[in-house]
Amino acid sequence: MLIGEVVKRTGFSRDTIRFYEKKGLLIVGRTDSEWNNYKDYDDQALRRLMLIKKCKGFGFTLNEIANILELVDEENATCNIVTARVENKLSEIDHKIEELIQLKKLIRERFTSLEKACGPNRKHKSNCVGLTNVSTF
Repeated sequence: MLIGEVVKRTGFSRDTIRFYEKKGLLIVGRTDSEWNNYKDYDDQALRRLMLIKKCKGFGFTLNEIANILELVDEENATCNIVTARVENKLSEIDHKIEELIQLKKLIRERFTSLEKACGPNRKHKSNCVGLTNVSTF
């Protein structure tokens, strides 16, 4: 099938599919035609793209997806291994959430100090004193 059909079936854009090819996540042959040199996406390519889509849904990065695809190709993507990868991803997300909560607290504290430095009259015609006065942090 041609790339347009693959786009319809997967929901990926042409550019995304070509990017996956460029990164080596997808290998596609060419059609045997004397008039054109179109790529021929077979059912295996379609299944691989759907697997990539499923992995993206779990939040895996392209490098992680490449590693999972290797395991699949070697028939070593056991339920235990995949479960461990998903659990690890969940732990990473929990860690990032904690980091973002801490960052939010820090920004809120700095914003409070910025508001205090600016005072009640914030319509200065020059630069924000809360920002430009380095002693406010």
